[in-house]
Amino acid sequence: MDKPPLAPGLYIVATPIGNLGDITARAADVIARCDVIACEDTRVTGKLLNHLGIRKAMRRYDDHASAEVRERLLGEMAEKSVVLVSDAGTPLISDPGYRLVREARERGLAVTSLPGPSALTVALTLAGLPTDRFLFAGFLPSKDKARGDVLGELAATPATLVFYETGPRLVASLTAMAQHLPGRELAVARELTKLHEECRSGTPEELIAHYTAHPPKGEIVLLAGPPPEPAAPQADDVDALLRAALAQASPSQAAGQVAKAHGLDRKALYARAMALKAEP
Repeated sequence: MDKPPLAPGLYIVATPIGNLGDITARAADVIARCDVIACEDTRVTGKLLNHLGIRKAMRRYDDHASAEVRERLLGEMAEKSVVLVSDAGTPLISDPGYRLVREARERGLAVTSLPGPSALTVALTLAGLPTDRFLFAGFLPSKDKARGDVLGELAATPATLVFYETGPRLVASLTAMAQHLPGRELAVARELTKLHEECRSGTPEELIAHYTAHPPKGEIVLLAGPPPEPAAPQADDVDALLRAALAQASPSQAAGQVAKAHGLDRKALYARAMALKAEP
């Protein structure tokens, strides 16, 4: 028995990042039942439709789409079901779609998002870096200074950093990380879900040497582990910190300041501050 047509609105559909077998049953069903597909490249999406045995009207919608193209799609959503896909993965994640979704919501049109493949999450699960807290920063700038500025801004972030990158720019980005994120464990994930999938970890210097000798192709996820925990100050350093604080604060206040700044035990610091205060 044929299923009923989809209700009008926008359907955000994640598509495979490499292996076409990763399309979800729900995504395939929605694509089969929709009226129109908005996509970055009709040739790329056409390959997916051929794999699924589906024929659908397609509208090109990418980062360079005009306001008129977007307005046409919004007009169709009022009466038809419009699926939004990117060339690979989840739309809007460093891919087109933000303005389309925002304007659809502002107009009260129905918006539905179907979860599915994403290079970001696949790379995080492969890399062996902490995943309890991460920051996705999209593509690094192509210019050296702008790239360095972004990395310098994010260097102190207590989380795994995740970027998208391309093969020709990988070594330049690794070199910038060696300068701005020294001592961090990095990971390069490429060809995800494909036959030659790779996830290589190491220091910036190790990865620079490898990819200089073996220039990579394809789309890449570049990850940097969180900054290392600062080493606890030695006893002499603690005394110096307490003496400096005692010059303008009570023993209790000085202990609190040093404890907060360095993650040390406040009670022990207070006892030491009292001893220092009593010294002649």
